[in-house]
Amino acid sequence: MNAAIPVLTTRRLELRAPEPQDYPDFKATFSSYRSRFMGGPLNPYEAWMLYAAEIGHWQIRGFGMWMIHARDDDRTLGMAGGWQPAGWPERELAWIIWPQASGNGFALEATDAVRRHLYGAGWTGAVSYVDPKNLDSIRLCERLGAWRDDDATTIDGNDVVYRHPASAALADTRLSWAIAREIEHYADPRLTPEGMPVD
Repeated sequence: MNAAIPVLTTRRLELRAPEPQDYPDFKATFSSYRSRFMGGPLNPYEAWMLYAAEIGHWQIRGFGMWMIHARDDDRTLGMAGGWQPAGWPERELAWIIWPQASGNGFALEATDAVRRHLYGAGWTGAVSYVDPKNLDSIRLCERLGAWRDDDATTIDGNDVVYRHPASAALADTRLSWAIAREIEHYADPRLTPEGMPVD
């Protein structure tokens, strides 16, 4: 299966298919308060079933969530990718960063790479379904150029929809330049990141 799932590489990150050995970090996060905006905290059975779904989603949909690894030491940092389980009105760009890795701009760097890849693979757009209390994810959506679409269908009425700009709206634009600049600020130890962390 994994041979069909591409590896995405950025300056600091490598995004690869989820593997069985990655499960402990996933379980720890989804069993914690960190996952409160993503249906958690989950019990061990629920965490196992969700991780199995993460892997199976690639087989069913042809896209899914990548495991985010740090290139310098290969530790897992979180997940990011495309997500559309049964009942999702549209294809979603989704992410979660492990609590011990948050505040370093990894979510921005990973989601930017994922969105560019998915658009290159034929996606014409994407949304992110966000709990309205999840201010970190809302800030990340806005930094990615997404806007709140109150006319879009939500999952269950308890979320809000952020619509991402289409591929043509990202090519050679001030937005794409700003995203790249912020990622560079996080990645270069000589620079101080601007604004609030987004993961």
